[in-house]
Amino acid sequence: MTLKEIAKEAGVSISTVSRVVNKNSTNAASKEVQDKIWEIVRRTGYTPNPTARDLKKGHIETVEPLSRSIACLFARTPDSMTDSFFSSLARSIEQEAFKHNYVLKYSFSSFDINHPSTFRLITDNHVDGVVILGRCDKQLLGTLKKYFNYVAYTGLNNLEAKYDQIICDGHQASLAATEHLIGLGHTRIAYIGETEYEDRYTGYCSALAAHKLPIKKEYVINVPLSSEGGYQGAKKLLEKKTDVSALFCSNDITAIGAMHAIQEAGLNIPGDISIISIDDIDTAQYLSPMLTTVHIPVEEMGQMTAKILIDRIEGGHRLPIKMNLPFYIANRESCAAYSSKK
Repeated sequence: MTLKEIAKEAGVSISTVSRVVNKNSTNAASKEVQDKIWEIVRRTGYTPNPTARDLKKGHIETVEPLSRSIACLFARTPDSMTDSFFSSLARSIEQEAFKHNYVLKYSFSSFDINHPSTFRLITDNHVDGVVILGRCDKQLLGTLKKYFNYVAYTGLNNLEAKYDQIICDGHQASLAATEHLIGLGHTRIAYIGETEYEDRYTGYCSALAAHKLPIKKEYVINVPLSSEGGYQGAKKLLEKKTDVSALFCSNDITAIGAMHAIQEAGLNIPGDISIISIDDIDTAQYLSPMLTTVHIPVEEMGQMTAKILIDRIEGGHRLPIKMNLPFYIANRESCAAYSSKK
């Protein structure tokens, strides 16, 4: 497979393919075009010619041909397309790995591990290392360590210190999101998302406790992190006829579903209910109202995760590495100051 053949199949120019695979520009092509090119690269097993590429850039040192690969495990979603946050994270990992002459050989989910025949295909198809995307339990970690020599993790929840991990602290991000609502005068703040072993839920609780605000059972809706989960969670919250004035959703996809249910009920955002969430996916700024959310540096998380996994594979470090990347609140239109007239 050559750049010319990839370009022909993708329906773009050779220069566009070159910019995307060599990551010469952050705006090499639209997201859709980049996804299409990377899908072809992954499917065909295309590898760059490092020597030719370096000669073009003015370098003449010899480079060994590509011979290594990694895989991604989606621990919380059934596939890469279900959640745009993890899809973007995987894309960043793939692109950074490619720069180091590694290919993303395949992706799988924790659901696949529960099917022996599927998992056998995965373990028989050798890769040099695996990246875990999203929260996982000790049993899953143990299974992965049994079958794969090198494992790295990235997400919003902390793992045990013995694992390489690149995180953006979900507890602190959620605490900041809830504090943002409290700073606007809200005291009756609901939570929609997962609650078991979930740092985002504990962050929400910590913020309320710090301000001596009650954590009411009827304010907490435990649902899967999905648009459907957010939609059903918000409907359940509204059916309880609670007096909440603000809502914290543990990710943007869940918030999108919740917003739909709230607006469907004839309520105004943020006039009747303010909403904040976490991730800052591309869609967040195009909603009506635009979603206020905690920005997670997903591209940087993917890049650093690929780097530490490859460094581990190549014997660059022996002690576990943990990096906690910063976040910030993207303040848009879905939050407003509390008004007693509501």
